[in-house]
Amino acid sequence: MSFDDKVLEIPQTLPMLPVRDIVVFPYMIIPLYVGRDASIRSVEEALAKNRLIFLASQKDITEENPSPDNIYTVGTVAMIMRMRKLSDGRVKILIQGVAKGRVKNFTKTAPSFEVAVEKIEETPVQKTVVENEALIRTAKEHIERIIALGRPLSPDILLVLDDVSDPGRIADLIASNLGIKVQDAQKVLETSDATERLKLVNEILAAELEVMQTQQKNRPGTNAKDDMSKSQREYFLREQMKAIKNELGEGDSKSEEMDELREKLINAGMPTSVEAEALKQLGRLERMHPDASEATMVRTYLDWMADLPWSKKSEDHIDLKRSKEILDEDHYELEKAKDRIMEFLAVRKLKPNLKGPILCFGGPPGVGKTSLGKSIARAMGREYFRIALGGVKDEAEIRGHRRTYVGAMPGKIIQALRQAKTNNPVIVLDEVDKLGSDFRGDPSAAMLEVLDPEQNATFRDNYLNVDFDLSNVLFIATANVLENIPPALRDRMEILNIPGYTENDKLLITKKHLIRRQIEANGITEENIQFTDEGIKYLIAGYTREAGLRNLEREVGSVCRKVAKMVVMEEANFVEVNATTVPELLGPPRFQRDDKIADSQVGVVQGLAWTQAGGEVLTVEALKMKGKGHLSLTGQLGDVMKESAHAAMSYARAHMEELGIPEDFFEKYDIHIHLPAGAIPKDGPSAGITLTTALVSLMTGTPVRHDIAMTGEVTLQGRVLPVGGIREKCLAALNLGITNIIIPMACQKDLADIPKVFKDKINFILAENLDEVFAVAFDKNAKATTDKKTAAKKDPKKSKSLAA
Repeated sequence: MSFDDKVLEIPQTLPMLPVRDIVVFPYMIIPLYVGRDASIRSVEEALAKNRLIFLASQKDITEENPSPDNIYTVGTVAMIMRMRKLSDGRVKILIQGVAKGRVKNFTKTAPSFEVAVEKIEETPVQKTVVENEALIRTAKEHIERIIALGRPLSPDILLVLDDVSDPGRIADLIASNLGIKVQDAQKVLETSDATERLKLVNEILAAELEVMQTQQKNRPGTNAKDDMSKSQREYFLREQMKAIKNELGEGDSKSEEMDELREKLINAGMPTSVEAEALKQLGRLERMHPDASEATMVRTYLDWMADLPWSKKSEDHIDLKRSKEILDEDHYELEKAKDRIMEFLAVRKLKPNLKGPILCFGGPPGVGKTSLGKSIARAMGREYFRIALGGVKDEAEIRGHRRTYVGAMPGKIIQALRQAKTNNPVIVLDEVDKLGSDFRGDPSAAMLEVLDPEQNATFRDNYLNVDFDLSNVLFIATANVLENIPPALRDRMEILNIPGYTENDKLLITKKHLIRRQIEANGITEENIQFTDEGIKYLIAGYTREAGLRNLEREVGSVCRKVAKMVVMEEANFVEVNATTVPELLGPPRFQRDDKIADSQVGVVQGLAWTQAGGEVLTVEALKMKGKGHLSLTGQLGDVMKESAHAAMSYARAHMEELGIPEDFFEKYDIHIHLPAGAIPKDGPSAGITLTTALVSLMTGTPVRHDIAMTGEVTLQGRVLPVGGIREKCLAALNLGITNIIIPMACQKDLADIPKVFKDKINFILAENLDEVFAVAFDKNAKATTDKKTAAKKDPKKSKSLAA
C-alpha cells in the first residue's frame, strides 16, 4: 500500500505506542512485537478506529512503564497493515510509516497513551540541484564501501537508492536501514530540512566507515609484516580445506566442478587476453554462493566460452575436379557462380591462409541460391550452417545482448559457430535483403563488421565482450532484391547475379531431378508414371509463372499425388503425363500466354519487360480520339513509366515536321496509351522506345511490324539508353516466336549471358537513337488495320467477340 499518491487525513488524537531501541521513519515497513498491556491496548484502539497509531521512541530503553517525560516528542504516524496474536500473549504487528508528527500534549496516559498530534511538513529543498546531487553521490559511495567492508546490509538498498532522487527520502532510507543508535536516528528524524538531514546522515556514515576501517586493520593476519600475499594465502587455505575433506571422506563436488571447468577453459585454445578474462570470471564464480542469481549467469557465460571453437578448424579437402563434379551434380547451369567458386577454391589451394571472401548470390526465388552454399561446403569438406535473416529487426540478434540483461545470450553468428564446432564453417546468411530495423537498432548496420574481412578478425559480441576471429569463416549471403540491401553493406560483398532458368533449363532439371524426387516422395514408382517432354513443357507454360523451380516442383508433386490416388483406388496402374493428361489431372491451365500480334497495326507495339518471374512481352496500345492534345495513361503505370510516356510525347511534338506528323494533330486529337493487363502494376524506364514508337505510329498513321519487339530507355534528345534484364526479355520474346529484337547499343555486352543455342535464333538490332528504331520498326508497306470493319473482315471470329 502506498501513501505517495494521496494526502492522508490525520485525526486530532491518536493512540500512542512507545517503542524501544528503534526509531521508525516514514515509508519504512517493519514488524514490531508488542508485549506491554498498555501498548497492546493502544494497538487495539488503533485497529478499532482507522488503523493509525503514533510511534515514538523511549529515551531510556530499560524503563518498563515510561512516563511522558521519558518519550521523545517527535515520532512517526504509522498505519497498522497486519496484526497477529501470538501464543505467549504478545501481539505481532506489521506497520508502515506514513508521516512525521509532533506530540502537542498527552490527552490520556492510562490505561494507555493517547496524544494530540500535529503533522510535521517537509521544508522545501533550499540548496541547488548540484549541491544535493553531490551529497546524494557521497552517501551512495559511503554505503557501497560499508557493504564492501562486510557490514550486513542488503545490497538491494543501492538499487532502491538509484530510483530515489529526493535528498530527504534518501536520508530517511539510509538512516532506517543502517541500524544506528537511537539518539542519532532521532536527530535525523527531528531535522525537518531535507538537505541538512542528508548532511547529518553523511556525517554518521563517515564516522561508521572510519570505525569499520580501523576494525579491519586490527584483525589478525593483516599485519603489514606478513610476507605471504593474499593470493598465496587463498591457495594454501584452499589446499588445506581439500586435504581435510579428503581425510573426512567428503568429496567437494563444487571444487571438482570448478577444476573441470578450469581445465576446459585452458584447453579451449583461447588467445591469451581472452583466457585471462575467462579465468578472472571463474575466480569470481568460485567465490560466489552457488545459489546466488549472478552465479548462474557467470556459469552460463563460462560454458559458452569453453564451448566455442577458438582454435578448432576443419581441414579443407580441395580437389578441383571433384568440386566441379559436386557443383554440376547439385546445380544445372549457373555457370558464373560456379566459375567464381572454382576460382576461390583454386586460390585457397595455392594460399591456404586466404581470408574468406564475402559472396552474395542475388536472384529471383527458387533458383538455388541457398543450396549453392551447401554445395560449396560439401566441395570444401567444411561444416555448413544457415542463418535465416528474414524479419530480423533487433541488432542484438547479430551482436548479442549484454550479460546484465535477464535471459541474455550471444548473437546468431556466435551461436552458429558453437553449433558448427569449427571456426571456419560455410555460413549462409539467407535473405540478407529482408533485414528490417526498428527502435531496437538496425541489424544491417551490425552486419557491416561481420561482413568485412578486414574488421571481422576482431568481432566483439556484446555477450562475450571479447574479440573473436571470424576471418576464417566463408560467408555467403543470398538476396532476392539487391536494391533493398543498404549501400554500405552491398559494398562489402561481391555480388554474383543468378538469373532465372529458361524453359529449356526447367525441362532438363525436371527430367534430371524433380521427377525422380517427387516419385520417391509420393510412394509411386516409374512403372506407374511417365512424363513426356510435351507434358513437362505444358506444365511449365500453363501452370507456373516463375524464374525458379519451386512451383514447378509442387505441380510435378501434385501430378504424382493424383496418380498415387488412382493407383491405390485401382482406377489406373500406369499414366503417361502429356499435354492431354495434364489438364485432366490438374484442371485447365492457370496461365494463358498471350499470342504475338498477327499483323502490323497502327499504335500497337510489342515491348519487353522484366519481372521476378522472368521476362514478359507487353503490348503497348495507343489510340487517338477527338480532343485538344490531352494524354491519358492507364494500366497501373508507375511514376517512372509515366515520365517515359511524357518524354515520348515531348519528343514527338518537338520533331513533328521531320516525323511527318500533321501540324494540327494536337489541336484535333487526344491520345490514350494503355498497357494490358490493367490489373498488374508496371514501372521502370525500359518501355521508353516502345511508348515513343507507339505514339509516332499513331500520329503518322504508320503500322508497326508485328514480328518485332523492343526494349530501351529514351531521352528527350532521342538517345536510346541501356536497360537491365536483357537475357530474360529476349528469351520471353523467343518463346512467343518473335525473333527480331531491338535493344540499346550499350546492352551488347549483356548478350554474352544468352546461351548460344538461343542467340543463334534471334536477330538482334542494336540502336543508339530513335531514328534507327523507327527505320526498322515501321512497316511502310503494310496497310493500317485500326479500322474495326477492316479488322472484322480479316478475322470473322474477332468481329463476333466485338459484337458480343
